[in-house]
Amino acid sequence: MSNALFYPNHAAPWRRRLQLIVLLGSGLCLSQVGDAAAQEPTRPSFGFVQAGSAEGTRTLTAGLGWDLPYRWRLGRGELSSYLQASYAYWQIQSADRAGLSHLSQLALIPVLRYRPADGASPWFFETGLGLTATSSLYRTRQKSFSTSFNFSTHLAIGRSFGEQRQHEMALRVEHFSNAGIKQPNPGENFIQVRYARRF
Repeated sequence: MSNALFYPNHAAPWRRRLQLIVLLGSGLCLSQVGDAAAQEPTRPSFGFVQAGSAEGTRTLTAGLGWDLPYRWRLGRGELSSYLQASYAYWQIQSADRAGLSHLSQLALIPVLRYRPADGASPWFFETGLGLTATSSLYRTRQKSFSTSFNFSTHLAIGRSFGEQRQHEMALRVEHFSNAGIKQPNPGENFIQVRYARRF
């Protein structure tokens, strides 16, 4: 899938504005991490594992999340935020030979989550934008990235379950690209399934 799924060429000015808005929002979330850490130093709120795929690539990810102590009312629902850090292993169909290659990815992503019914619904929707770094350039038979540093954006829908909502399952669409910092910038889109367990 191409970069056009998230950033169509005819909407380039809107793309830049949207990136600026999301980056400013992400900066606001990150600015609150210090306050959250002061209340409960470095203690994560949940852990997660997820698996996903794109054309020619499969991923397995594990990470931790930290709830940020800020909530807002939005219409008939509640908007909350958290910060996640993760490690991912990508298994890639090689660009220059038959067989498989791989890379590792580290990511730090502020996330906004919306729950309907004043936050009481078990269903949630979320979006995030953050920074990622890979151990080598991402290359497949169809695509070649020009940077190891990239941005990650995602949209997700999920549901909490369990007596204390300690379990979560979510379906995610995640996009990686360098936002046009350097060419080529084909971008890659992954479909992912995540399980999270709150501590």
